[in-house]
Amino acid sequence: MIKRIKTLLSDADSLLITAGAGMGVDSGLPDFRGNEGMWQAYPALGEARLDFRQIANPAAFEQNPRLAWGFYGHRLKLYRETLPHQGFTRLLELADTLDVPYFVFTSNVDGQFAKAGFDPQRINECHGSIHHLQCFQSCTGEIWPADTLNPVIDEQHCLWQGALPECPHCGGLARPNILMFGDWQWLESRQRAQERHLQDFLRQHARTVVIEIGAGVAVPTVRRFGETFAPRLIRINPRDCRMPPQGGIALAQTGMAGIESVRQAVG
Repeated sequence: MIKRIKTLLSDADSLLITAGAGMGVDSGLPDFRGNEGMWQAYPALGEARLDFRQIANPAAFEQNPRLAWGFYGHRLKLYRETLPHQGFTRLLELADTLDVPYFVFTSNVDGQFAKAGFDPQRINECHGSIHHLQCFQSCTGEIWPADTLNPVIDEQHCLWQGALPECPHCGGLARPNILMFGDWQWLESRQRAQERHLQDFLRQHARTVVIEIGAGVAVPTVRRFGETFAPRLIRINPRDCRMPPQGGIALAQTGMAGIESVRQAVG
């Protein structure tokens, strides 16, 4: 396996790092795999029997904005306070050792790659970012940073305390600039710009190798994108490491352990 990884990466002219929720587990972040894990983190949602699809939905902001913002406000605070695990640094070291450019494609909205030192111009957050806001009614096309937002959450009841976040234009409710389930109001302009940067990057390289970390099958956006590069694909996943017919290299490990295995294989 070590020899296969080394051979694959020695021929690479670029590195594409793709990541799902499993990337953050080693940092202590929840991956919302199954209702029990989410309900343990948010007991009030468990009591109400609300699953992830129901709370991660624009309808939740319309029906109970304090509960919806209680969930997202808590996550915003959590992501701000969380330090990226050592695997992020190892990936940067790997690109430096191989002396190849990198790009990141992630469904995570937590901003951990930028926090770990990755160039923001080389990150495509395909589902948006919790660190940016938009108007719930999309009154304009503006997306703005959530830097001034200071969540105060009643964690027992998962409720936002104080004035709800407002749109600076219409004064209505603001929401995270995140693609939710059943979401027709998500403003895509920020993510589309990131996507253009990624496509420009890929056009400049013919031998891109993908290192995929913690991408699940429930929402397979990251997995399907990475599989278009198979067999130049290294999949790191402790549970769902099945490979596409085109092949690749599977590591049934956690994100940090798998990244360390790849790093050691290169030497």
